[in-house]
Amino acid sequence: MSSPKHERIGPDGVGAVPYLPLSSATDVPGDQSIGRLVGDATQHISTLVRAEMELAKSELIGEVKKGLKGAVYFMIALTVVLYSTFFLFFFLSEGLAEWFRGLHRWGAFGVVLLLMWAVAAVAGFLGYRKVKKFKAPERTIASVKETAAALKPQRAPEADLTTTRD
Repeated sequence: MSSPKHERIGPDGVGAVPYLPLSSATDVPGDQSIGRLVGDATQHISTLVRAEMELAKSELIGEVKKGLKGAVYFMIALTVVLYSTFFLFFFLSEGLAEWFRGLHRWGAFGVVLLLMWAVAAVAGFLGYRKVKKFKAPERTIASVKETAAALKPQRAPEADLTTTRD
């Protein structure tokens, strides 16, 4: 990394991203050896690569934070929608009781309850069919078995125990 005086703090105050100074006040053209120039170039390239990685990391962290904030708002919205469905079902029941004058209030709530159970049963059945189609990762299992067999230590053939001593 470059020296602390050459580090830049992002606008959000997160992470320092190093950069390379193009020249130093103490550098005199023509006084440096080829070896030192190559060494400096190597160091600068290394610092440049690390700086690019740090920049990418700091930008990604910023974007992930934005995404997490957005996800929190979506979770709040989803929670409000889920809790409001309770009132939707009351609205449907009261609407049925009002629309069909001969239908008692308790009957309208029963109809809505049966419709909810029917939707839940269909969704559960469809979910069961999808989950039932899951298969074991056969290629991965075979690959792991092959790797385990290849890594298992090979035993040397045992000496013939039936031979007699002279």
